[in-house]
Amino acid sequence: MAAERASEPVAPEARSGLAPWTLSELPAPPMPRGLAWIGVVGPGVIVLGASIGSGEFLLGPAVFVQHGLTLLWVSGVAIFLQTLFNQEVLRYTLATGEPVFTGFMRTRPSSTFWACFYVALYVLQFGWPAWAATAAGAIFFLGTGELAGAGDAGAVHAIGVGTFLACVALLLAGRRIERTLELLNWALVAVILVSFTMLALWFVPRAAWLAAGAGFAGFDPARCTFALMPAGVDFFLLGALVAYSGAGGVANLTLSNWARDKGYGMSRHAGYIPGAVGGERVNLAHGGFRFTPDAASLQRWHGWWRILNADQWGVFFTGALLGMVLPAMLYVTFIPAGSDIRSLGISAALAQAVGVRAGPLLALGVAGLGAWLLFKSQLDLLEGMTRAVTDMLWTGSRRVRALRGGDVRTVYYSVLAVIVGWGVFALGLAAPVVLLQIGANIAGVTFVIASLHLLYINTRLLPPELRPSRWRRGALIATAIYYCFFAALSLRSLL
Repeated sequence: MAAERASEPVAPEARSGLAPWTLSELPAPPMPRGLAWIGVVGPGVIVLGASIGSGEFLLGPAVFVQHGLTLLWVSGVAIFLQTLFNQEVLRYTLATGEPVFTGFMRTRPSSTFWACFYVALYVLQFGWPAWAATAAGAIFFLGTGELAGAGDAGAVHAIGVGTFLACVALLLAGRRIERTLELLNWALVAVILVSFTMLALWFVPRAAWLAAGAGFAGFDPARCTFALMPAGVDFFLLGALVAYSGAGGVANLTLSNWARDKGYGMSRHAGYIPGAVGGERVNLAHGGFRFTPDAASLQRWHGWWRILNADQWGVFFTGALLGMVLPAMLYVTFIPAGSDIRSLGISAALAQAVGVRAGPLLALGVAGLGAWLLFKSQLDLLEGMTRAVTDMLWTGSRRVRALRGGDVRTVYYSVLAVIVGWGVFALGLAAPVVLLQIGANIAGVTFVIASLHLLYINTRLLPPELRPSRWRRGALIATAIYYCFFAALSLRSLL
């Protein structure tokens, strides 16, 4: 009998030691109309809310003020490639009900190796609570009416710690954490994009609108020439912008964890992570599922892909482009060209400049937007990191799944406690914008690795009927090449 079991073929998804997928049926997709779409899309708005706070509001303006709007092309290409990357991340989750990190753990050499590898990338990218630290600069401005300087470092640090801990408080509440983030991000994205649009229509001159449109092609209309790479560009800063245009590195991968909790595709069978306060115990599956790709299930699959397209192209892609170009135009309109705004008060630089021209009341409004935006980004990224690490532990360890009778909340909030302890310490290690640039450049390296890893699992583990087309496979390779190019330039600038 033992010899017979030994001779049984091992399923491709189980070769690293994880359990094989369970055969089940692909649930029917929702068929929303009109405003009902708001309740169906969700993961895209969470990752969009996280992305607007770093690349679009901080790193992008720092680049465009220094070097001009012609560099908008690097963001446009990055956002386009990230949208395709996101769809491949979601393809795996739709098909299996698993976060993509679990898919990575299903490859050799072992599930433990890949779990440790991606946890390390998470810590290197998001272990520095740079968003809470930069939000502190905007909050300081709201309280004092002035930009924080070197002498205010202690106060800004204390505000940053308080902001970080406020994020933790929000993660304790709610029946379903993913739904709480989704609702908060709908409010964030709507308020931010509407506010920036109104400010741009009010203050930005026609020439800046023209320069922004031409910038997505790398063209400078003032000089009637292409300027794809201006002289003297800071490649460490530019590499950070490229990575954080859209979302960035492991943030894009966490999209699959939020989609799992949203119940996309086969995730309906998996369960979700509930909140500590207001949430009930939920049985969270530690393995994935598969379905037979017959005519009926493939029709449902295409229905789910319709939802995915709306979530990514309608919400993420469109919102990320607007979130990049609107602040860019405002910053170059109000702040002198060539200025270096990377200081403790970077998040309030626009507010101060607006106040000089339009008065203190509007300045406070802009600073309030900045503080709220960065706070929400920190909340999303803290939750995403905790969620991803929890899922990897839950999938890879029977001992972890046995804690307190298999209640996933025990694991989730234990991981959160460790991350928060480290984060409070890390807040004092360097200036906020330096922490942000370090994490962003790590994100660029993550894209290089994860694009190829994602290509592997989607073409080797999924059934042939569900695998990406050739042009989508080419897009993943192009993503790896694009980010490898800028990561190499960033590294070279430091040597």
